[in-house]
Amino acid sequence: MLSVELHTHSALSHDGRDPVELLLAQAEAVGLDALAVTDHDELDASLEAAELAPEYGLVGIPGMEVTCAAGHVLALGIESPIPAGLSFAETLDRIRDQGGLAVVPHPFQESRHGVLEHISKDELATADAIEVYNSRLLTGRSNRQAERFARRRGLPMTAGSDAHIAEMVGQAVTKVDTDERSVDAILDAVEKGQTTVEGERTPWRISFRQAAGGAKRRVKSRLGSFLD
Repeated sequence: MLSVELHTHSALSHDGRDPVELLLAQAEAVGLDALAVTDHDELDASLEAAELAPEYGLVGIPGMEVTCAAGHVLALGIESPIPAGLSFAETLDRIRDQGGLAVVPHPFQESRHGVLEHISKDELATADAIEVYNSRLLTGRSNRQAERFARRRGLPMTAGSDAHIAEMVGQAVTKVDTDERSVDAILDAVEKGQTTVEGERTPWRISFRQAAGGAKRRVKSRLGSFLD
């Protein structure tokens, strides 16, 4: 079994803080086998992390968190960015066209761009996997809803820390049943549902600090664009 972190954010995300080197170092320190950096609508840092990962004894999984018309979708194993704003179905098609895996994070939490505000449960069930444990939920209700849904529909399940600071990398992991340390083997096992999930909730103080830091960076970015 490999321990895999499938949902993290670097400084390239509008609400992330740390460079990929710190995320990789933390993943190594907590004993992970693989890491996916999944920035919001950005791929460059993830590709950099995937290239650097072997230096940390890790498999680097390229990916991003796509903001589709319905909400957020994790695109794992891709090589080119998926445009934001496409429909849910088109987003999944674009991910699969690249041989990637479409995983829906926190689908039941509308306040964090969960897709179920805009699509049906039947549409949600067309995803390749469902994130059933997200560390950044303040209560466990949405996670439980996601897990019940995935089990009823027979969908593969994943976990993710949704880390926006390096310290939280590895807070939730997907245990993948494969001995082969490669991107293809890991994603193939996820797609086949050969996973278990485990993790702990991000402390509320850190979640608040992450959110506040992200808001501050967004204001600075918008102010900079205005002044330019």
